Amino acid sequence: MAGMSLPLSQYDDIVRLALAEDIGAAGDITSLATIPADRLASARMIVKTPGVICGLDVAATVFMAVDPLLNVTLLAADGDSVVAGQGVLDVTGPARSILTAERVALNFVQQLSGVASQTRRLVDIVAGTNAQIIDTRKTTPGMRALEKYAVRCGGGGNHRMGLYDQILIKDNHIAVAGGVTAALAAVQGRAERTEIEVDTIEPERSPIARISASMRSLRCPVLAAAVVNGGRFPHKSGVHRRHGTA
Repeated sequence: MAGMSLPLSQYDDIVRLALAEDIGAAGDITSLATIPADRLASARMIVKTPGVICGLDVAATVFMAVDPLLNVTLLAADGDSVVAGQGVLDVTGPARSILTAERVALNFVQQLSGVASQTRRLVDIVAGTNAQIIDTRKTTPGMRALEKYAVRCGGGGNHRMGLYDQILIKDNHIAVAGGVTAALAAVQGRAERTEIEVDTIEPERSPIARISASMRSLRCPVLAAAVVNGGRFPHKSGVHRRHGTA
């Protein structure tokens, strides 16, 4: 998935928040005390472990936000497979600024590359099957757009971005609504896509039979998603099923 990118508008705010958190009002007092203002330097970001790189554009934004005089050159692209010892980013300019920005830049790249690399590992495991690796909403607060982008860089897919863009009926919704049929009736016509989360497809324990019956009576599109030992669900009774993470 090499050569991927994310619009600046989706991470500019969190970059500035991360820098404010790290630099504070006083700035990098160690660099200010030990490094002359006119000292120039160059640095290279080097990979320590093989994997999938992600977050280089974010890192470049960090450096430029600290000091527009810094010159950043990307030596790889998000989604590239990288090896230990490989350089992925060069930065030159005022030494104080490089040292002030480096930790925040590295934090983003390390976090996002970890997500991308783990995703690629899982994608490779299911290669050649009908399984698809997709993500969840269990993201680091404030980092959802970036971490879901990292999943895409690793070859995975995105599930819903939040509570606002897709209906996903879980066991608690079913319990409070008063059953599968009541839950389905309540969401009918509210979204183009609706999913019901189940933890088994065993007929005596699964709500799939009840979902099928409800589908026939309510005539609304439902995708029932579950995770089941890599097996593929049949497609019947108007219920589309897939396996992956919900």
